[in-house]
Amino acid sequence: MFLADKASDDGSGIWCSKGTIQRHTELGETTVKRTIRDFLKEGILVETGARGCKNGFTVVYRIDLARIEALELTAEPDIETGATVDPVQTGPRTGVTVTGVPGPPWPPNHPKTIHKPPTRERGAAEDEEAEKVLACYPPDRLRGKADCLSRIRAALDDGVSAKDLTEAVKAYATESAGFTRSKVCFSDNWFRSGRWRAYVEDIARGREELKAKEAQMLTGLAGWVTDKHPLCRHITPGQIDALLAAELVTQAQIQAAGLRS
Repeated sequence: MFLADKASDDGSGIWCSKGTIQRHTELGETTVKRTIRDFLKEGILVETGARGCKNGFTVVYRIDLARIEALELTAEPDIETGATVDPVQTGPRTGVTVTGVPGPPWPPNHPKTIHKPPTRERGAAEDEEAEKVLACYPPDRLRGKADCLSRIRAALDDGVSAKDLTEAVKAYATESAGFTRSKVCFSDNWFRSGRWRAYVEDIARGREELKAKEAQMLTGLAGWVTDKHPLCRHITPGQIDALLAAELVTQAQIQAAGLRS
């Protein structure tokens, strides 16, 4: 509602810092940041630019009115059914009604329902992870830190692991180490354009290929154990544990091959 109050009639022109939002709504800083990220993820808010301020810049947002209209209503539609004996309900309807059926308890979204807010520790952990990811980007190409951190947190919220995103940044840094300044990509553009996705996909693909190779290797080792091949003596204790965990061989087969688990 505060953002709507700051917007023009068409939803555009929202220009206020998160600190201002925090002061007027009396919410915590972490809550404000997380809510803004959620609104961006859901398409309720759209970034339209940035304006300079004494602390650097403030992002300008626009409320997507079409997205708002598509949201499910939180209030029951007005249905005129005539007067009732007691039209105002101030609590759960537990008394006798016309049909003799007691009313429902408080719905989950009733104003008096107190939802446990996200912990500050979790919000701080998310911010710390985003900072660590951005710290791996080549320092001479860092630009728009606040925008970068916002997009990193959005990626983490979408389920991308911090480890994979960090590896993606490192891979790009290594790949572009010899590039001239005219050919490099600054951090704000790199995260905004989603160029990290290709690197994350390569990492996931490499992980799957490694798993396939490991499975193939274990299958070969299982054949050695089954056949009591002389090369069994080269199987390491870790590989024996992996064979047993994968249920490719039994404890008896391990012992019959002269190995110890």
